[in-house]
Amino acid sequence: MTQQTHATPASGEGTGTPGEPRRDPRLLVTAASPSGWLKALRRNLRGGELGPVPVIIGLILIAVVFQSMNDRYLSAQNLSNLTVQIAAVGLMTTGVIMVLLLGEIDLSVGSVSGLSAAVLAVLAVRFGVSEWVAIGAAVLVGLLVGLLHGVIFAKLGVPAFVVTLAGLLGWQGLHLYLLDSSGSVNTSANGAIAMLTQTYFVPVVGWSLVIVTVLLYMGTVFAVERRRRLAGLPYKPLPEVLFRSALLAVPLVGGVWVLNQYKGVPLAFLIFVGFVVALDLILRKTRYGRMVYAVGGSSEAARRAGISVDFIRISVFGIASMLAALGGIMLVSRNFAASVSTGGGEELMMAIAAAVIGGTSLFGGRGNAYSALLGGLVLGAIASGLLLLQMESSVRFMITAAVLLIAVILDAISRRGRKTHARGGA
Repeated sequence: MTQQTHATPASGEGTGTPGEPRRDPRLLVTAASPSGWLKALRRNLRGGELGPVPVIIGLILIAVVFQSMNDRYLSAQNLSNLTVQIAAVGLMTTGVIMVLLLGEIDLSVGSVSGLSAAVLAVLAVRFGVSEWVAIGAAVLVGLLVGLLHGVIFAKLGVPAFVVTLAGLLGWQGLHLYLLDSSGSVNTSANGAIAMLTQTYFVPVVGWSLVIVTVLLYMGTVFAVERRRRLAGLPYKPLPEVLFRSALLAVPLVGGVWVLNQYKGVPLAFLIFVGFVVALDLILRKTRYGRMVYAVGGSSEAARRAGISVDFIRISVFGIASMLAALGGIMLVSRNFAASVSTGGGEELMMAIAAAVIGGTSLFGGRGNAYSALLGGLVLGAIASGLLLLQMESSVRFMITAAVLLIAVILDAISRRGRKTHARGGA
């Protein structure tokens, strides 16, 4: 990362002519130039900070391979369908990431999504409740389930693996009970539930979102770096801020342009990305987010620092199950029904796999919300390509397993590299 420091001139400190800002020689800084940015990137890679680089390279390779085998792979229609398909599991993955940051695991996200889907369909169809109210009730059920898991884990000391394994079985049983002998409840194709995955925005909305997003990013970064500069702290110079803004704008412009070639930007994908961005801001910019990382790094150290470890654990499991419930709602919206198989198939495996493939460490304390987006895109890209090639699910599972194993190996190598770098090794 390129950083530059200006400090108030003082005798005997730094270099430079009188009146010019001086750089604190104790700080690791990089020149604000392309060569400086490349040096910073190489330094991070040597230190085990791989970031999203392996995932991005993997996405490019997947696109090249499948496009060479089927020229419809990168068509606007297929890419638009892909963004809608990954929304449900992507929301579940976002919740799984929160739990993984604690160094724990949640095996119940699939069952919780199925239970919430059943609650949604039963309330909206059998009891005639407003669909919006039914959606709110389904989300509330997910939140309460997660809080229950968190309390049992944090207060009673039952391992999270056991608690959520019991939840996987128990909530799946309640899911089946709610749907009873019918096994399925069909929802309206025109109501609020269907709208979540069937709504596409006209092109002007997509372009407006791009402009607003880039301007908000630039304005926020400028404000933050200005405060750092005035405080005498390391800050990003103007060229780097503009360069980062351009890097953000390129995929946004490209993505919106492609999606507008079909039906426009889908609401389902915006909801997914919105939760990813919101969670990322919470984790990076709030005290709560820093406490989550602290507990994941070392719960005992966090406790000694005055952090309420129990509160963090309970709240994280609540958030994870709430996001799983939202994923279940998306599944109902996309299929126009809640059935006994909703959330009970591959959703759990894919949610955990996407989190790890996206870059979240299984060892806790490392990862970010964008892992859900990157991991979801990887798995969605593989599934979409194999579907176009009319290959069976068995092939997809084997390929996903291989990609997951590679991601875990990279994580282990990254951890080893960080340890070596911290000891001053080459």
